[in-house]
Amino acid sequence: MKIKLEKISPDQESSFSFMVNPNLSDFFFWHFHPEYELVFIEGADGNRHIGQHFSRFRGSDMVLIGSYIPHLNFDYGVKTKYEKIVVHIRADFLSGALATAPELKVVQQLLKLSQHGIAFGEKTKSSIGPRLKKLPEMESFDQFLALLDIFKCLMHAEDKELLHDKAVKNQYTRKDQDRLHDIYDYIDQNYQQKIEIAEVASISNLTNAAFCRYFKKMTKLTFTEFVNHYRIDKAKNLLLLDKNVTEVCFECGFESLSYFNRTFKKVTGMNPLAFKKEHLQ
Repeated sequence: MKIKLEKISPDQESSFSFMVNPNLSDFFFWHFHPEYELVFIEGADGNRHIGQHFSRFRGSDMVLIGSYIPHLNFDYGVKTKYEKIVVHIRADFLSGALATAPELKVVQQLLKLSQHGIAFGEKTKSSIGPRLKKLPEMESFDQFLALLDIFKCLMHAEDKELLHDKAVKNQYTRKDQDRLHDIYDYIDQNYQQKIEIAEVASISNLTNAAFCRYFKKMTKLTFTEFVNHYRIDKAKNLLLLDKNVTEVCFECGFESLSYFNRTFKKVTGMNPLAFKKEHLQ
């Protein structure tokens, strides 16, 4: 689990890619990417956390997220059975054509509005949701045409809501991306042992206090919370390999079994043994 600049690699022959039921409900994935993202989830109550906007959705949600807007995965913490499809659209989607083809003006307007984050109401969800679920089954050219028509419908939807008054600007500079990458690599290499904040702060060329402020601003988590989430993610993988709880605890860098159990339950909603039994069954 990394809260990071997500690298999305669409097929070279396509301007977009799909994720169908990625099952990330146990993962706190606060991330951002240059691609536009269209999400539809149904059968769930969850958190909608996009940029500075935070709200709850009930039953289903459909949101279009602009380039580089940080957001949380919509299925985080969902315990019910649900379906989810995510469409990632390249940042340069029709970039040349949008400027010269008047027929595509509606698409240009929608992508511009997406920098505010756009949520859609029940009418649009019920009409567009089933069409989104059919996209992965289509041939690439048919997908392209269908997506253009979906964009037109979304732009004309009367039940759309802008989630920010002003367009959200990319707050992650190249320097930030490189710095976060170095921090994540350090955690990945050292999570099995005690990590001192001073060591990570030195990588970032920041004082301890400045590093703590910076990391919380970038990831929305304290450094300790982030490391705990990272270790718990590793622990879940080891538990599913049928390792015992005590072994997993110390292999993932926790110094106390009781603290490991408390942290695991806080992150996943169940203790390690219950998680192991449920998923191995």
